[in-house]
Amino acid sequence: MRRAVFYVLVSFLLIIFDTLLTKFLTVGNVVPDIIVVWIVYVAIREGQIAGLAVGFASGLVIDLVSGQDGMLGLAALTKTLAGFVAGYFYNENRRFQILGGYGFIIAIGVASLMHNVVYFLIFLQGTEIGWLSAISFYGIPSTLYTAALGLLPMFVFAHKYGS
Repeated sequence: MRRAVFYVLVSFLLIIFDTLLTKFLTVGNVVPDIIVVWIVYVAIREGQIAGLAVGFASGLVIDLVSGQDGMLGLAALTKTLAGFVAGYFYNENRRFQILGGYGFIIAIGVASLMHNVVYFLIFLQGTEIGWLSAISFYGIPSTLYTAALGLLPMFVFAHKYGS
């Protein structure tokens, strides 16, 4: 119960941080997704169900806060997908080694790529931007930036757990 409250509080703090400060982390049109890094952490630490729950709840809050016209539920869907995909990297016996190693970065990359592909496929429906262009110019760079951002917690875990 105590850990669940911690995850909820950190999720809300990261959503606030993401909403207010991500514009300062933007490089060109590429934005990192701090929430995906958090979802992957929870999924690797606690398992796939926890990753799904944090992904859905975080995505729903983001949907409600952002107020995108006609797209309510898109962030909830894609963040849930990220938690689902990241849950496949969960191994109860090796979770701290994964968090402190490059498996964490790979999990972030895979989860972020799946998140971005589905997000842009749905979000850009009816626009002149093709899905392949959107994935190439926004999805893949955002995935790489998000994975690079994941290096910071990975090094912290590597130092803390001696991986």
